[in-house]
Amino acid sequence: MNLTRSTLLSVIVGMVAFLDLSLAAPSLESLPPKKDLPEGWALIEGPKTYTSKTLFNRIDGQAELFFKYGFQKSIFTNYQDRKNPHHQIELDIYDMGSVLQAFGIFSRLREEDRAGGFGLDSYLDDQSIFFYKGRYFVMLFATQPHSPVLKRLATLISLKIADRSPPPQEIGYFPKGGLKPGSIQYFPEGLLGHQFLKRGFRATYAAGEKESHLFLSIFKNFQEATNALKVYKEDLSKKGKVSSENLNPFGTGALKGEDPYQGKVMVLQKGFNLLGAVGFEKEEYAKNRLKEFMEKVK
Repeated sequence: MNLTRSTLLSVIVGMVAFLDLSLAAPSLESLPPKKDLPEGWALIEGPKTYTSKTLFNRIDGQAELFFKYGFQKSIFTNYQDRKNPHHQIELDIYDMGSVLQAFGIFSRLREEDRAGGFGLDSYLDDQSIFFYKGRYFVMLFATQPHSPVLKRLATLISLKIADRSPPPQEIGYFPKGGLKPGSIQYFPEGLLGHQFLKRGFRATYAAGEKESHLFLSIFKNFQEATNALKVYKEDLSKKGKVSSENLNPFGTGALKGEDPYQGKVMVLQKGFNLLGAVGFEKEEYAKNRLKEFMEKVK
């Protein structure tokens, strides 16, 4: 009897896990709206599925960037206003494999902070909407300004994505004071143009007329982060300069110097991560931001 109950419990747990996974990851093909379209609009092309072998046929100039962010596959559809055939809206939905990668490509393609209220974050103007939710990145482009129709389609898609994954937690590490809205970006490699920094996040801060940046570089382990800090110091020594003074209150392991292209630099290690400030004018401002940053990074 106990064996039967145990087996039954295992089956139930498995079913719940399967159902939860199904809700979290709906099939890509099910996401483009086919019914309940805005009044007067019809689906005229697609759905067409693209893979890593065929994505160049759809977005030749940007395919490589999508590949860097973990592109899995995408689906394309085209909608048309029946009364005005030249008025069309193209929809592309990209499966990026994870919410981190979906945020990453979104963060690189939005031009400014113009949130539309879709998904986990979004960009909206008169003729386009970008947003990400779960592992999916969504792009809508209209040939003419059709804001209400764009919003309706974006809403239909967002509701179909049942993935409850939160945004990447690293976004919340960056201090809010002085942060330029919509400026946090994720790079899968070559953070700040340095291959030794590998992957991580960068945010823009406005202090006076000049912009500066905070960055978070993520490594597999403590030693890898330590080695990267050493390489950073060597790189600054060759191309710019390194200060010999202690960077209080961050300890002797912190690095201070100047990069010929990015300006003043402060870098410190916390666990598996390197945290830094670049391009700032006032050292005290950078130290205060770094201190807040360090306290939030886990």
